[in-house]
Amino acid sequence: MDITGLRHLGNWGLTCLVNLLFGTRYTDLCYGYNAFWRHCLAHIRLDCDGFEVETLINIRVAQAGLRIREVPSMEGRRIHGVSNLNAWRDGRRILKTIVTERFTWRLAPLPQPERDAEAEREGVVA
Repeated sequence: MDITGLRHLGNWGLTCLVNLLFGTRYTDLCYGYNAFWRHCLAHIRLDCDGFEVETLINIRVAQAGLRIREVPSMEGRRIHGVSNLNAWRDGRRILKTIVTERFTWRLAPLPQPERDAEAEREGVVA
């Protein structure tokens, strides 16, 4: 398994920080899968290419007021190669992303009635 004690602790800490700063209730921020409808891309506007991308997606989805569903998954042992993740370097990148997203002005989310109507028409973000 790629999730060492340090990575587990870092993921827990970063998840708690995002939950505190953005009012979310995520259980896992850095390990997992993100699935969403194509129309959600307009709300997410991805502009990174490192391990912080999952964190950015989760934060921007929350900022846009889109509904989120977490589905548990289990990570098995790595079959080939070694992980490219560096806990300290990538952890700092994720932390920088969190701080930048929290303290940088973004487009306001749709008003609640419009979000609800859009969610009913288009489905949910997972």
